[in-house]
Amino acid sequence: MSKTWSVSELNRYIKDQFEADDVLREVTLSGEIANFKRHGPSGHCYFSLKDAKASLTCVMWRSHVGRLTFSPQDGMTVLVRGQVTVFERNGAYQLYVSRMLAEGAGALAIRFEELKQKLAAEGVFKTAATRRPLPAYPERIALVTSSTGAVIRDMLTVMRRRAPYVQVILAPATVQGSQGAASICAALTALYQREDIDLIIVARGGGSQEDLWNFNEEAVVRTIAASPVPIISAIGHETDVTLADFAADLRAGTPSIAAEQAVPDSADLLAALNNRRRGLGQALLRDVRLARLQLSRACARSSFTDPGKILLPYAQALDERSMLLQQRMTQLVRQSELAFQKRVGPLAALNPLAVMARGFSVATDPDGRIISQARDLPAEAAFNLRLKDGIVAARSLGYTKMETD
Repeated sequence: MSKTWSVSELNRYIKDQFEADDVLREVTLSGEIANFKRHGPSGHCYFSLKDAKASLTCVMWRSHVGRLTFSPQDGMTVLVRGQVTVFERNGAYQLYVSRMLAEGAGALAIRFEELKQKLAAEGVFKTAATRRPLPAYPERIALVTSSTGAVIRDMLTVMRRRAPYVQVILAPATVQGSQGAASICAALTALYQREDIDLIIVARGGGSQEDLWNFNEEAVVRTIAASPVPIISAIGHETDVTLADFAADLRAGTPSIAAEQAVPDSADLLAALNNRRRGLGQALLRDVRLARLQLSRACARSSFTDPGKILLPYAQALDERSMLLQQRMTQLVRQSELAFQKRVGPLAALNPLAVMARGFSVATDPDGRIISQARDLPAEAAFNLRLKDGIVAARSLGYTKMETD
């Protein structure tokens, strides 16, 4: 006997079957909107999607509504993507819509949005914090674009007019067709091996979304994001947006605008240099005038008109030091004299001249040797007699021996 189900059990089972089906998990439908309503408090949207023969109930949650780029209206043909499931309460199946695009956007638009969200989540795109400034005065700029056509001619014309001194290096690439993505990546990769490139511009003229699709390819976007030097994306016209724009350091509205943004105008530089030269000249003139004024004021000071006044304080100080030095020298001389006299006193008593002053004399032979014994002077021997006030030449008449006790 088969199981008896409750209605809720059956609805839940059917819902599980729907959600387990890979086909129903993500389907893309085209149809016309009917009975569109936006629930005020919740922000969820409820509507039907119909064609000439059938309709399907659809729900779009507020988290997905916020990504809409237009306002859905009844009668509008749209392309939607979502999951088919069952609303258990009434057993009706419906579509939970995660994406909605206006008719005409097609599969490329959906693919564009999906890849955009993927790369953004991975951090591939540049942000305000990671965008690098363009070099102010680039010397070599590489262009990745077709080697023929108006784009390269227009860009070279702009650059030669604005900055003829800048060297432009062309890295030719196929920018349209099935080989375009590989060609663009190869040109960029070859440039990345060089160390003399200051800036890279990836450029292409306008076209349809299909024509520009190579610049939405994941490989191209990742290669642009990996550039070791600042890179400009100049794809199509102002209204054209590619994923390459988000990976580059700067998005230019057109290739010609990119050329203008890449190089400074030499005329503007010359005008700025002239202004700077005039400013420096005026500043130098002001400095000279100020220096002259300071010199005039300095020359008017008494130190220049009467330079002797500068030395007066030093002369007085020198006199004071000289007096102190003289006093000190006098003291030292007196102290030395006293010390000398103190030492000379005992020696003066032993001075032979002092003994002579008391009436004594010294006899010496003609050679100056002292004669200490009378017997050394035989009769008629010549000798000298040194007295207090001079020397007397004498001759011996003989000598008498003295008796001693």
